[in-house]
Amino acid sequence: MATSKTFVSQSQFFATKTHLRKNPDRIDSSSITCVFHDLTKPPHGFHKLSFPLNLKPSHFALKSNSNSHVRIVNMPSICRSRVVSPDAIKDENHNNEKPMTFVEELRSVAMKLHVKEPAKEGGKKKTMAQILMGAEMPSLDGYVKFLVDSKLVYDTLENIISNPTSWPCAQLRNTGLERSGALANDLEWFSQEMGMQIPSPTAFGISYACYLEEISMKNPKAIPCHFYDIYFGHAVGGRILGKKVAEKILENKELEFYKYNGELSEMLQNVREKLNIVAEGWSREDKDQCLEQTEISFKYSEDIMKLIILS
Repeated sequence: MATSKTFVSQSQFFATKTHLRKNPDRIDSSSITCVFHDLTKPPHGFHKLSFPLNLKPSHFALKSNSNSHVRIVNMPSICRSRVVSPDAIKDENHNNEKPMTFVEELRSVAMKLHVKEPAKEGGKKKTMAQILMGAEMPSLDGYVKFLVDSKLVYDTLENIISNPTSWPCAQLRNTGLERSGALANDLEWFSQEMGMQIPSPTAFGISYACYLEEISMKNPKAIPCHFYDIYFGHAVGGRILGKKVAEKILENKELEFYKYNGELSEMLQNVREKLNIVAEGWSREDKDQCLEQTEISFKYSEDIMKLIILS
């Protein structure tokens, strides 16, 4: 199975979420997936993203606004995006003997966002994961921040999926891919065995959690894209990255975050089928709007992933 990965940054206002402002010892920490995908199918395009949501600014911001009493975040995006017309998508499906399933479309759009940089020698390319993990020694403090932010994101997404009001479809519940409980155990291990103080989530994790909550209310059909990018990205490439980190700073300890109860390949196939069922009956416009969320998911994911080496 070919794997690849992209990180992208974000430039967003943070929503005011008072329930997220908890004490460090009470926070539902996080984990973010390094967004890897199994990319074994032919690609197809996606539409240009129009960045949604007018989220309210909050105290999590990094830059003051002299005209108000709030502070806002200004973070540059380094994402490389592409635009493929809807007609090109339709033509590709039309030219294939069998139309792509919705999961195949999710995989295809993700593949088009994988950013690689030329290596200095040999003309080959390195993924962003290789650049991040190869050039720098991971930071233990940064890695814990990465796990805390990731847990917040998983908590938020899993709460959305389990809530019939925000997500009426039951297909994506209790798939076995859930990671929040495993991350809680890992953070407890860092606290008890490593003597580390578990920090509060960073602005990056809070921003993604706020976005997921907002989009679940405004456009629930966007959720499957984030579900796919987060869970499949972690199950495929995230475990590889986790192993590299463990080799360098954890004496090869395997965290619960990277363990699954059951045969992972079977679980992933089962979830693929469920995602296709969820999208049954969707119009082309519904599917396209969902696919457009891929770039947003990648942006948030890159910011959280970079905590591993920036702290």
